[in-house]
Amino acid sequence: MLDYNANSRSRSPTLRPSADNQYDPEKLPESMQGDPEVQKANAEKRKSSKWQDEAQGDPFGDREEEEGDVKYRTLKWWQCAMIMIAETVSLGVLSLPSVLAAVGMIGGAILIVTLGLIATYSGYVIGQFKVAHPWVHNMADAFHVLFRPLGPRAAAVAREFGGAAQTIFLIFSMASHILTWTICLNTLTNSATCTIVWAVVGLVIFWICDLPRTLLKVSWLSCISFASILTAVLIAMIALGVENPSNSQYRGTAPPGTTFPSAFLAVTNIVFAFAGHVAFFSFISEMQNPKDFPKALVALQITDTTIYFITAMVCYAYAGQDVLSPALGSAGGVVGKIAWGLAIPTIVIAGVIYGHVASKYVYVRIFRGTKHMRKRTWLAVGSWMGITLVLWVVAFIIAESIPNFNDLLALISSLFASWFTYGISGVFWLFINWGGYGRDWRKMCLTVVNVGLVVMGGTICGVGLYASGTAISSERGGGSWTCESNAQY
Repeated sequence: MLDYNANSRSRSPTLRPSADNQYDPEKLPESMQGDPEVQKANAEKRKSSKWQDEAQGDPFGDREEEEGDVKYRTLKWWQCAMIMIAETVSLGVLSLPSVLAAVGMIGGAILIVTLGLIATYSGYVIGQFKVAHPWVHNMADAFHVLFRPLGPRAAAVAREFGGAAQTIFLIFSMASHILTWTICLNTLTNSATCTIVWAVVGLVIFWICDLPRTLLKVSWLSCISFASILTAVLIAMIALGVENPSNSQYRGTAPPGTTFPSAFLAVTNIVFAFAGHVAFFSFISEMQNPKDFPKALVALQITDTTIYFITAMVCYAYAGQDVLSPALGSAGGVVGKIAWGLAIPTIVIAGVIYGHVASKYVYVRIFRGTKHMRKRTWLAVGSWMGITLVLWVVAFIIAESIPNFNDLLALISSLFASWFTYGISGVFWLFINWGGYGRDWRKMCLTVVNVGLVVMGGTICGVGLYASGTAISSERGGGSWTCESNAQY
């Protein structure tokens, strides 16, 4: 269970109470308040206080005093779970059958289950960190907390770095949805028009769907998204089971000639499948009762790990080494097109969730502490529309620049998901348990586990960048910014 009184006894460096005799210029006798040195100290204190309030203030205001046209804390735990499922169980599942083709059925199955269990624990740690620092709304705020003991300047720089990393990751994830949209539309229409045209159409649709400023409406769409991807993969699995194109010829281990970069590329695709953690702070912040987050997390992890395992095993068992990525195309013919058509809601809605979280960070960064957070002013509405549009345009540019689905997912996973899903959670735990690592055998074991998380994140990042860079550089030229079809028939 999460301890929601953790603030009172956390060993985190930023949660230690200040000394009772700390110098406070505002508490000096009134006769001394006119002293120039005292006035200067007062001014510096007010400036520091203002800076801390801006950094630490809840962007949505106090719960008891929350007023305005836009209500944010509206999610029940099951609605939060559905958003998390829609965000996570989307494109990641479509790449997993090809993972088994690269590393074999046994190795792939072990990796999916193991990485899923580790992702469950790392998500739980994010919940613990949110409990210790309730005002944290995103990874930028979390980085600010981590570096605050080094001083205001270090915390400010870390905050901007964390926010930039989170936003870049989300934009790359948005790009993967635009790319998948073009594959889908080209497949459904037999490449009726230029691929770039389909990408522009997708950009407009994603942007329009991202115009609502809260997650409540998105939560209802998430149910549709989950039903969409579940139905699509079920149809694809049934079709593959009936047709059995590989005559059940599959490998338990990696096929001969498998190179290290190609095998590790497959691992990064599994990492991407569990890469929803970057948005957990934002989701918790909009829950009616943040104490219910563990319920949402467990619902997510049971659902996604089960779907990933079954989909990867079944599709690879019947499609064999020729399984496609995204996997829906492996069904082939009319059935494949039906599966792609049913997948449209999840392609759109999951992309919209990524776009919403990225846009919300930028919006909160600009308007935190102002009336525009809760009012539908012209500036608020216009800024939200402009932010969402700019981010989707950038995602469109990335999608057209890296047109290979697996390569794009591998690059995203290596650069960002390696840390946001695994490595940074280890850092969070070490931070909030500062000074208590050797308190008892349980703490010592958890310390080893979380140091391992940090090492794991760094390893996936470094080796994954090498593998994805090798794959992208070996791709044949001419695939970027072209009308050439990327359909799966």
